[in-house]
Amino acid sequence: MAPQRLITPPKLKPGTMRIVPLGGLGEVGRNMAVFEIDGKLLIVDCGVLFPEEEQPGVDLILPDFSYIEDRLDDVVGVVLTHGHEDHIGAVPYLLRRKPDIPLIGSTLTLAFIEAKLAEHRIKPYTLEVTEGDVEEFGPFECEFVAVNHSIPDALAVFIRTEAGSVLHTGDFKMDQLPLDGRITDLRHFAKLGEEGVDLFLTDSTNADVPGFTTPEKEIGPTLDQLFGTSSRRIIVASFSSHVHRVQQVLDAAHAHNRKVAFVGRSMVRNMGIASKLGYLDVPEGILVDMKKVDNYPDSEVVLMSTGSQGEPMAALSRMANGDHQIQVGAGDTVILASSLIPGNENAVFRVINGLLKLGTDVIHKGTAKVHVSGHASAGELLYCYNIVRPKNVMPVHGETRHLIANGKLAVETGLDPERVLQCEDGSVVDLRDGVARVTGQIECGYVYVDGSSVGEITDADLKDRRTLGEEGFISVVTVVNRQTGQIVSGPDIHARGVAEEDKVFKEIKAKIARALTEAIQENREHTTHQLQQIVRRTIGSWVSRKLRRKPMIVPVIVET
Repeated sequence: MAPQRLITPPKLKPGTMRIVPLGGLGEVGRNMAVFEIDGKLLIVDCGVLFPEEEQPGVDLILPDFSYIEDRLDDVVGVVLTHGHEDHIGAVPYLLRRKPDIPLIGSTLTLAFIEAKLAEHRIKPYTLEVTEGDVEEFGPFECEFVAVNHSIPDALAVFIRTEAGSVLHTGDFKMDQLPLDGRITDLRHFAKLGEEGVDLFLTDSTNADVPGFTTPEKEIGPTLDQLFGTSSRRIIVASFSSHVHRVQQVLDAAHAHNRKVAFVGRSMVRNMGIASKLGYLDVPEGILVDMKKVDNYPDSEVVLMSTGSQGEPMAALSRMANGDHQIQVGAGDTVILASSLIPGNENAVFRVINGLLKLGTDVIHKGTAKVHVSGHASAGELLYCYNIVRPKNVMPVHGETRHLIANGKLAVETGLDPERVLQCEDGSVVDLRDGVARVTGQIECGYVYVDGSSVGEITDADLKDRRTLGEEGFISVVTVVNRQTGQIVSGPDIHARGVAEEDKVFKEIKAKIARALTEAIQENREHTTHQLQQIVRRTIGSWVSRKLRRKPMIVPVIVET
C-alpha cells in the first residue's frame, strides 16, 4: 500500500456520507475517525500514539485535528468505543478547543475519561449508553453493540444515515469464555447484517494471526502456578486499564494469601474507578498502600505495576534502573502481562535486561502464558465477515501489514476486491447508494506533545534531537572585523558528544579562518548568515571526512 499523494476531495454532495480517518491506519494507536453528512460531524474515538525511539523527548502523539479545527461547532458528538488510551487519550486535547462537545460511551469508558479530564480541569458533557441503545445525534442514528475486548464495557457502533449505514467494531475479539461473561454479540451483528451494512470498519490488529485468540480464562492457571512457586515478591506489570488482568492477579494473590499494592498513579486511579463501579471484585483486606508493603514479608507481597511497554518514566522501568522507591533484586519475580506494542520492543527488552541484571526472574508472553491479545485473529474476522456480509470493507486499527491481511480475509469470504478500501490516515472515503470509494487525500501529520507544548515540535526538531543524541554537537565561535576583513578572535571550537578532544580540531581552524577572510575580502556585503554557512560547510566536510561523523554544527559569527 503505497503512500497516497494529496488529492483535494470534491465538495461533499447532499445525501453522501464522508469518512476520514485521522489516525489508527498504518499504526497501532491514535485511533480516530470522522463521519460527515449534511454539514454535521460525528467522531468515533480520539486516542493517542506512544512515541518510538526515533522520537526522543516526545510524550504523546495526537491525531491531527487540522481537518476539523474550523468546524468544531458542527461536531454532534464523540463516540468512545472503550477506555484504552489509544482510543480516549487525545480527548482532553480536543476538548481544550471546545469543552462542550458531547462524549458518548459506556459506564466504565466515561468514568475513565472523566477522571482524565478532571486532571485537565475540564468537566465534559457526557451521555452514557449500553448495548442495544439507539441514540440520534443530528443526522446520525447510532446503535450500540456489545463486544468483548481486554477491557470491560467495550462497544461497537452502527451508524445509520440517509446515505447508508456503517458498522464500526472498535477493538474487539470473540472470547467465548470471557471473565465477565460478556461476549461479542454476534446475534446483534447478524441482525445488522440482515438490515444491510454498507461499510464495515473492522479491527485489524491481529488479522495476520491465524486461528482464534486464546481465551483470557487460560491465563488464570498460569498465574496461580507462578504465585505458588515464587518465594519472594511478585511484581506484575500491565496496562493501567487492563481490568481483567488485574482481576486475575487479585484472585491469584488471594488464593496464595498475598497482599496487593497498586503501583503507578494511573493504575491506582483506574482500578479505584473499576472497583467503585463494580467491574473489579476486590477481596476484602487484600489491598495495601504501597508505602506499607515493607511491613509484610516478601513472600506475602504482590505489586501490580504500570510500565509493561518499557515507558521510561513508568514504575517498572524505574525499578529496572534502580531509581524507584521499590528496589527489586534476587529472588523477586517480575511478570510482564501484556503484548508488545509494535515499536516498543527495544524499550521492553531493555527493561527485561535491567531486571535480569538485578537478579530477578522475568516471565513474559514468550516464556509463559501470562497474556493473551484483546484483538480478533483471522478466524474470528472470517466469522464476522460471513455473519455481517457487508457491501464494502475498510480495515482499520493496525499497521499496513495488518490492514492488508484483513482486506484479504474479506476477499476470501467472497467480497469483490474492488469493495475493499485500503486506506491510510487522511484518506477521504465517500459512501452513497451502497458504494464506498476513496475520493481524496488530505494532509494528516503527527502532532507531538512535548511537556506542556502541543504541536510545537516538528519532524525537523526531532531530526535535530536524533543528531544531537547520535552524532554530537560542535560550536564554532569567530569574531570578525568586517571593515578590515580580518579575524579578531577564533575560531574557537567546542565539541560535545563527539568522542574527540578539542585539540583534534587544530588543523581545521586555519582553514575556517582562511575561508572567512577570503569571503569577507571578496565581498564585504556578505550577510552574517552567509558567513555562518561558510563555516558550517568548511568544518562539516572536514569532520565528515576526518572523523566519519555528521554532528550538529552551530557556527556563531560576532562582528566588531
